[in-house]
Amino acid sequence: MKRLINIIVVFLFSLSLSAQIYVGKDRAIKSIKEAIELAKDKDTIFIDKGTYYENDISINKPLTIIGIDLPVIDGQKKGEIIIVEANNVTLKGIHIKGVGTSYTKDYAGIRIVRRKSFLIEDIVMTDLFFGIYLEKSRNGIIRNNKIMGSAVFEYNSGNGIQLWHCKNITIEGNNVQKVRDGIYLEFSDDCTIRNNISTNNIRYGLHFMFSDDDTYSNNSFINNSSGVAVMFSKNIIMLNNRFEKNWGTASYGLLLKEINDATIEGNSFLGNTIGINVEGANRIDFKNNDFKQNGWAVKIRGACYKNIFTNNNFISNSFDLAYNSRLNDNVFDGNHWSNYSGYDLDKDGIGDVPHRPVNLFSFIANETPETIILLRSLFVDIINFSEKVSPVFTPANLLDMNPKTRPIK
Repeated sequence: MKRLINIIVVFLFSLSLSAQIYVGKDRAIKSIKEAIELAKDKDTIFIDKGTYYENDISINKPLTIIGIDLPVIDGQKKGEIIIVEANNVTLKGIHIKGVGTSYTKDYAGIRIVRRKSFLIEDIVMTDLFFGIYLEKSRNGIIRNNKIMGSAVFEYNSGNGIQLWHCKNITIEGNNVQKVRDGIYLEFSDDCTIRNNISTNNIRYGLHFMFSDDDTYSNNSFINNSSGVAVMFSKNIIMLNNRFEKNWGTASYGLLLKEINDATIEGNSFLGNTIGINVEGANRIDFKNNDFKQNGWAVKIRGACYKNIFTNNNFISNSFDLAYNSRLNDNVFDGNHWSNYSGYDLDKDGIGDVPHRPVNLFSFIANETPETIILLRSLFVDIINFSEKVSPVFTPANLLDMNPKTRPIK
């Protein structure tokens, strides 16, 4: 009996540590700021459906704030809307709109600075400048949010989700559209980006800068000015992503610039101007990727060494590979090339003669883009055949010695 009494006392005491506070036009508390001021650590604030005209809402204690039927917080373009200034904060189920625009400050719908252990979930954002902005924060989750901008020009628009000097952040299940960069990471390590959709953004769907040991998987980057840029980073893992219809005069599905020791596996590159643009990238393993119906499947520029391409499908691209050097230190082995013209007499699925993926006209078109109008002409077939027989302009050792004659599943 005494033990039961002790359990009941402990349970009642734990209940006394946290309380539920309700905000709404028919409640005693009508302001979100007022509710935060009255709340104690670890309390839960519920916001009734309706519109709340508030901005610069400071959350300075560990709280859980939950919207009922997606209430709207309208900042009326006066600046930032929610600033998280405490650890262990949860925000869920709120529609945030009316973020201020500035040319000197990065106003955000939700800003988190120097905090840890937070959850931002099921938030809708419209009429925004920056969406969710994390600065020097760690161990947080940004999940299942919908960020819908209306960006037209880079100079007066912000990013959907931005991380600066962060660590161990999970970004998953978000839908980001019509902002500058859908997701942006700078100096942010050990982050996981998965199952997001980033579309119709005016610069990049995803942008890495100086960020190491990150993984992004099962994301879709569709119809952006360019899909993904990974720059000045190392130990990046990129798995099972879709890069589609990132099309324009300077567009690509994936840009790799000055990155080392990465894995790019199981990705789909469909209908991009350039599938992957590679410059200053070393020791990258490209395997089990599909390159279909791109202008250029892969463009390899200068200072690219020790990269390996295996078990990739190159199907119906205008050009499979562009190379701007006569020297080659990269490996192409066991890929499927739809324009392979060899034979397989022993029917083992591997071509009996090597495939040369760089033809002369791809070299010419890379150097002089205007010549692309000759792409389907007999003249192109003749010069490609001559270069194939006796390589002069393209790397003589750039061969796939074991080309697969059937698409690789």
